[in-house]
Amino acid sequence: MTWSILARDPATGAFAVAVTTCAFAVGASCPFLRAGVGAVSTQSFTNRYLGPAILDGMARGLPPGAAIEGALAGDAGRHIRQVHALDRHGRGAAWTGSQCVDWAGDLSGAAVPPDVSLAGNMLAGGEVLAGTLAAFTAGTALPLPERLLAALDAGEAAGGDRRGRQSAALVMVGAEDFPDLDLRVDDHPEPLAELRRLLGIWRRDRAPFLDRAPRKAAPSGFIDLDAIEARWRELGLDLRFPR
Repeated sequence: MTWSILARDPATGAFAVAVTTCAFAVGASCPFLRAGVGAVSTQSFTNRYLGPAILDGMARGLPPGAAIEGALAGDAGRHIRQVHALDRHGRGAAWTGSQCVDWAGDLSGAAVPPDVSLAGNMLAGGEVLAGTLAAFTAGTALPLPERLLAALDAGEAAGGDRRGRQSAALVMVGAEDFPDLDLRVDDHPEPLAELRRLLGIWRRDRAPFLDRAPRKAAPSGFIDLDAIEARWRELGLDLRFPR
């Protein structure tokens, strides 16, 4: 009931997941990312325990295929699960259970270039993943989040989820222990269009100030009160810190 694309930026090591489906709040269930380790999407009668287990395996040095195999070993429902993963070396692997609802399949590992993986089920056909991959491959001039959205748009144009559309999510993690970008559209008649609108707001209001937030390189973040107040005045806000 979902299709997703995982990607790694080889220049920065950032990981991102973009996912959409005809079900409520896909962002609460499918994407799992860990800085310096990898990205996972667990879908098709989603077992959310698989995401952390696969990331733990890759953190121990297992390749994605072995990490997926180990996580699924104790899951009696593995034949209705779909999961794929990408690691810090750009290697990908996927599992599509034999009882996933058609059309179901994946493009990962040797089937795609490094640093990308795709999987989907309950789709209009294999052309959904093919279109998603083609758009991603062609979008090298775009920043990673916009590139992933363009890829999902192409998959939607190729038929998407054969039941329709409802939710979407876009998550990206860089060097920190939490995402730099975490956008969710939980219930919307056009979730990808709404996700694109939210990404525009993130670009305007959040992305320019990420380097001011508390982070590993500066645990307290930017705390120059005079400079913060000056920014508020630029925005027309009559706000001041107590002194």
